[in-house]
Amino acid sequence: MRLKFDFVPRELIFRFDAGTSRGVLKTRKIWWVSTTDLDLTKIGWGEAAPLVKLSIDDRPDFEARLKDILAEAENRDWELGEETLLTQVESIVPFEFPTIRFALEMALLDFFHGGKKRFFENCFRDDFQSIPINGLIWMGDRDFMLAQIEEKLASGFNCIKMKIGALDFDLELSLLRYIRDQYSSAEIMLRVDANGAFSPEEALEKMQKLADLDIHSIEQPIQAGQFEQMRLLGQNSALPIALDEELIGIKNKAELLDRLLPQHIILKPSLLGGFKETNEWIQLAEERTIGWWMTSALESNIGLNAIAQLASKYRPSIHQGLGTGKLFHNNLSSPLHIEKGKIHYLPTESWDNPQ
Repeated sequence: MRLKFDFVPRELIFRFDAGTSRGVLKTRKIWWVSTTDLDLTKIGWGEAAPLVKLSIDDRPDFEARLKDILAEAENRDWELGEETLLTQVESIVPFEFPTIRFALEMALLDFFHGGKKRFFENCFRDDFQSIPINGLIWMGDRDFMLAQIEEKLASGFNCIKMKIGALDFDLELSLLRYIRDQYSSAEIMLRVDANGAFSPEEALEKMQKLADLDIHSIEQPIQAGQFEQMRLLGQNSALPIALDEELIGIKNKAELLDRLLPQHIILKPSLLGGFKETNEWIQLAEERTIGWWMTSALESNIGLNAIAQLASKYRPSIHQGLGTGKLFHNNLSSPLHIEKGKIHYLPTESWDNPQ
């Protein structure tokens, strides 16, 4: 079957300047990718959203390569079917463009299922079952972070994830202690994300201080690629480690997991290459009794919807990282809704399509 492909570029604007270990984000560039048949009877939407300085396809020629890949896609005969489409996308999009793979997977599966922003059978979209999520605390000054903490606690979140590494470490500990003094680990789960901010020499000591506060886990304590140091941290730390950036750009998944033996991995489908690649990570992790949860990487609601459906397919009981939809002033209106620490798909609400 011959199909037409196109894209709509958009710059999303943050509601606040989002501080990260890689700088301050004010805007977010994305490309919404469309798939339709020659008669324009239905349309499927996907999203390519390379993350600045993190995605392996964050490169100056990204849009030009997206055009080339979509032009090649128009010259292909597409066989409709979930697994067949994923395999065909893998054959047409190089591994070095994971966000484009994800965008094409989304658009084609959406088209295949009728253009209703549903990608496969899952209880989030089909049965409207909610997914527990963590409340994300962004880096910033003490007052900014404390205000976020109080807002998340008041909103009913029972899992808080705090980004650390931007402030004095003792100050960050005091913010975490502020939560722990009010709520036990049975009442509020605390996660931290260092984004590689610790040096290998200081990491173990800092992780012990975090463990004393009954922290659930730490994401990426040191920068990715320091395999021996990460392996030793995992062996000697009382605080469970969750690999995040470490997974990006990795082709031999089993080798990485066997070498580092993490307690958890964080799955960001748009940075890993989409549905097919993420499914493979999950299978390998579960074979090794490694825990996992899924996290959005600042996508619009189109990408967030796809990640939520993928997570829901596995019926997770642990909190996922899917609370980023409200970060933008100009996000698309959608049925996605967050209430009391869970993300919901409200069938009474409608989608705005990109334009």
